Amino acid sequence: MSWLDRRAGIALALLGAAIVAVVALTTPWGTMRGAPAVPPDPSLDFTAAEIARSRAFDAATSVPSYLSLGLTVLFAGVLVATPWGARLLAGLKGPWWLRVLLGVVVLTAVVELLRWPLGVWFEGELREFGLSTQNWASWTGDRLKSIGVRTAITAIMVLAVVALARRFARWWIPAAIGAFMLTVGASFVYPVVFEPLFNDFRSMPAGQLRTDLLELAERADVPVEDVLVADASRRTTSLNAYVSGFGATRRIVVYDTLLAAPEKEVELIIAHELGHAKYNDVLHGTLLGALGAGFGAVLLFCVAPLWKRPLSEPVATAAIMGFLSLATVLSGPGQNLVSRHIEARADLHALDLTRDPRTFVAMQKRLAITNISDLSPDVVEYVLYASHPTAPQRIAMARSWELMKAP
Repeated sequence: MSWLDRRAGIALALLGAAIVAVVALTTPWGTMRGAPAVPPDPSLDFTAAEIARSRAFDAATSVPSYLSLGLTVLFAGVLVATPWGARLLAGLKGPWWLRVLLGVVVLTAVVELLRWPLGVWFEGELREFGLSTQNWASWTGDRLKSIGVRTAITAIMVLAVVALARRFARWWIPAAIGAFMLTVGASFVYPVVFEPLFNDFRSMPAGQLRTDLLELAERADVPVEDVLVADASRRTTSLNAYVSGFGATRRIVVYDTLLAAPEKEVELIIAHELGHAKYNDVLHGTLLGALGAGFGAVLLFCVAPLWKRPLSEPVATAAIMGFLSLATVLSGPGQNLVSRHIEARADLHALDLTRDPRTFVAMQKRLAITNISDLSPDVVEYVLYASHPTAPQRIAMARSWELMKAP
């Protein structure tokens, strides 16, 4: 077999073209076409002290963030480009499937031990700026749970690849189908399986806010099953809310930290989140991610002959894990680009639903100040990390909307 199986190459090209077409045709690139242009300007809405605090927080957290990203890329590159990972795993004993699982655990433990001091550094900065309310025991428990979830999902994927490679010559076909199905399945079970691992949820007590939020969902034509309050205050002082789940599991979730904000601002945040539900953004993102997972499975098959060992051997766990890490990092900027436009459409939905741009501006200011958002990220940070428009960009959009709707 040649290093690039012809059928796999065709499938790779078709999947790549499908992803590009879906992104190009379904992403809301021009949310406010024809509206008067309003340039974003942090100095119009934020004091010099607030801007300085934002810059100080960004400077304090950028170093551990970049170091963690660099370490992730370096470790993945070593696993892909050198035999170090395979040599490390060569001494593992037992049946092939056990060696694969142990390999995932060993390599995850190595990289997480290297990243742990950077996580401590970052958490220390969050505490210094008043964003974290955790003690070290709570922080450690959350981090270990997060690592455990990621390790379990990685183990499933790697074990499936090795098992299929041992059984089928063109294993990319069932691997691509399996990757697609795993991505979709994980998205559907996340609200009921994974979210409760990190937060406790309770139904919001009967009252004006609950009534207003349910009425808002009805006006948006987005059925929701319940309004829940998450105990986020045991972890953070930041403000947030979201709409989670599909169909019968769909619910509005409000951080308990948000309950002290004015009700009109809470409603605007929920109106934004209802926009995601109305346009099926989570489902759209899940299906696009599933296509990307299928593309990744075929790409892995195509590049596998470049490694000296076949992927049917347990020691190939190292190369597969390195490939998965690099694919995640490299796809991030593209996902952020699409996400920023989707978030802008949800902002537009909130403005159209509430018709209250001034409260929208007040809400964005509160979120930015409380969460210490980066008001003027540099290009690299914007590309690598910004899944949302900046607060000044969102405020400028609200003012543009107000001018567009003015009589």
